[in-house]
Amino acid sequence: MNNLYFTEEHNLFRKSLQDFLQKEVVPHIDKWEQTGEIERFIWKKFGEMGFLGIKYPEAYGGMDLDLFYTIILLEELQKINSGGFAAAIWAHVYLAMTHLDAEGSEAIKQKYLTPSISGEKIGCLCITEPFGGSDVAGLRTTAVKDGDSYTINGSKTFITNGILSDYLIVAAKTDPEAGGKGISIFVVDRETPGISATKLDKLGWRASDTGEIAFDNVKIPAENLLGEEGKGFPYIMQHFSLERLIMGVNAHARAEFALEYALKYMSERQAFGKTIDQFQALRHSIADLATEVEFCKAFNYSVTYRLNKGEYVVKEATMSKLKSTKVADDVIYQCLQFLGGYGYMEDYPLARMLRDSRLGPIGGGTSEILREILAKIIIDKKAYKPAT
Repeated sequence: MNNLYFTEEHNLFRKSLQDFLQKEVVPHIDKWEQTGEIERFIWKKFGEMGFLGIKYPEAYGGMDLDLFYTIILLEELQKINSGGFAAAIWAHVYLAMTHLDAEGSEAIKQKYLTPSISGEKIGCLCITEPFGGSDVAGLRTTAVKDGDSYTINGSKTFITNGILSDYLIVAAKTDPEAGGKGISIFVVDRETPGISATKLDKLGWRASDTGEIAFDNVKIPAENLLGEEGKGFPYIMQHFSLERLIMGVNAHARAEFALEYALKYMSERQAFGKTIDQFQALRHSIADLATEVEFCKAFNYSVTYRLNKGEYVVKEATMSKLKSTKVADDVIYQCLQFLGGYGYMEDYPLARMLRDSRLGPIGGGTSEILREILAKIIIDKKAYKPAT
């Protein structure tokens, strides 16, 4: 364990979380992977243990702990080998709830954040649209104000928790002529008339419910606006740093898990009179893969440390996701190869892991978009600044 960042309290928390996951989650994972639906009881158990409120204020039932507790949660969720289950949890806690905490009024926090921390309500973040995945400024969903209400029309897609969530954090244009400066963020109750959702059939992340959501004249109270009107784009950009770092951490954790599993298998699998971890070609490959994972892990911890201090780490978080997700795909691909034919069997964990990992370079901003963002920062000297 890296003592630069993790205290004894962190280590005790990790052990408690590991025990909880093995007892309460792992026995149900295969069923949830098959049904594509995570049963509600587990959310309340997470809430009872405090795992949904790690980073949130005690006033709303949270634990107000440093960001390395979040890192522990993310890492251990990857090591139960269900990218879909992990995504459902972190999309609720670190995408939807982040906006409630950062931009929500006191009334909104009491109504949505408190039950989100206890596991009574599940949220989703609705930004991506069918006609523009990474082009946030070009979204087409509109929210037109009329007196003390807004009317939302449009659609969103690839929304994690998009089917079973109780509320939606929705980005919409309140001033369609203003481009990125005309976007606002709202919290919307699932039962509001005019909302419909269709479940999407995915290659991986099978346990999570990913949906396409339509808004047809959905009328919501004006007080459901999060923060200020027209500030939605900088709010989203500001929180993207955390989302990208989360996906970078997820990536190094699943790559590490894949290596650990492959090494165990290789230490037991015999060929030509010796275990296959004794063949030089495989040993050197393991050495290269482990080095890549360790570099990502060390970098991600350093970015976490800076983000925990309040620094604006958009460049570093973008690098984290870009590099770590590529490394994870490469590592898991090679680890499957180490298992030979067994790696291709669903009875072994690498097949699912390979499918789940492939979303890493796509979700939360594709690698192509991240490279352009980094090029603007590095070459064009573009300065991304926090919302004010």
